[in-house]
Amino acid sequence: MPDSARHSLPEPDVLSAAHEDVVREHIAEKIIASGGSIPFSEYMALALYAPGIGYYTAGSTKFGAVGDFITAPERGNLFAKVLARQCAAVLGETGGDIVEFGAGSGRLAAGVLAALEKRDALPETYRIVEVSADLRDRQRSLLTQRVPELVDRVRWEDTPPTSSWAGVAIGNEVLDALPVERFRIAADGVQQLVVGCDDLDMKPRWAPASAALAENIERLQSQLGRQLPEGYESEYCMMLEAWLRAAAGRLKRGAVLFSDYGYGRNDYYGDERTRGTLTCHFRHHVHDDAFINVGIQDITAWVDFSRTAEALDAAGLDYIGYTTQSQFLLGGGLVEMLEERGRDRRIAAEARELTLPGGMGERFRVMGFARGLGTKLAGFSGRDFGGRL
Repeated sequence: MPDSARHSLPEPDVLSAAHEDVVREHIAEKIIASGGSIPFSEYMALALYAPGIGYYTAGSTKFGAVGDFITAPERGNLFAKVLARQCAAVLGETGGDIVEFGAGSGRLAAGVLAALEKRDALPETYRIVEVSADLRDRQRSLLTQRVPELVDRVRWEDTPPTSSWAGVAIGNEVLDALPVERFRIAADGVQQLVVGCDDLDMKPRWAPASAALAENIERLQSQLGRQLPEGYESEYCMMLEAWLRAAAGRLKRGAVLFSDYGYGRNDYYGDERTRGTLTCHFRHHVHDDAFINVGIQDITAWVDFSRTAEALDAAGLDYIGYTTQSQFLLGGGLVEMLEERGRDRRIAAEARELTLPGGMGERFRVMGFARGLGTKLAGFSGRDFGGRL
């Protein structure tokens, strides 16, 4: 990242800077214990999820205007209301629970529960799979404030369901936060980014890829039908299939819905994307330097929805649809909701933010898979982009 770009970011406050030193010290200890370097995926996992101090496990505010970024549910209630309609359709056939992975601030859960209560379509239990104790507390506080009569219906869990269940699994901006490997195509083969340290300074460097990563990148190039050019850099999430298998594998009847920013495989690894998609968020500034603001900024990578679809198919689920957020919202009832509210400028502005081409409406995609479900979901009734997977 150029120094000019570094200088364009706001300076961390005193407490954040002190917290960053704690995270750096923790990662440095892991690097030293591992013999001098760790894979980028391990570095990313520590920066985001180290118990009690990682970005998602410590106490800073991540979401909304005073955090680092704003997700669709943080912009208002429209996204949650449309999603609730899809959940109601599924639950009407299957009964059972809603399982939300990584519920963020809790706003999506609150909005979905409120909308489902109005439809008399509440799940038996709303299960939130959340690894962060701090976020659990924030979620419980927000739900208590917004839907106090429904908090007893919510249960927090450490892991995805381990026994058979029915209902709907939802994940909004979860897949992008799974740790990834950074790889590069070199003249002598595939390389991967590893991270060393000099005192508390993180020192990334390229090294020969592990056998597992090299094999996956060779398979990737075979699937693409072409060799990536020398010097090409990108990401590969080694844990994606295992995570999706754990998330959806025990669903006996119902649907899984994931919304995130991403591409199909050919677009993800397109010729114009030679540096990959790794993105950092700090105080609403977007940049690509994962080695500053360690533990106090978000680190993400866009989602390969082709691999996501293949993994869910391999888990025995059936394809429902893959579309843009804009098409999903419009098909799912957004227009009717706007008509019901009349000339409410705030709601109209929220709808524009969620659906505008070139913004969230096109960059974010929604993917649905199901098992044993006869119900058609209106959110996927518009244009389907499955041909791009």
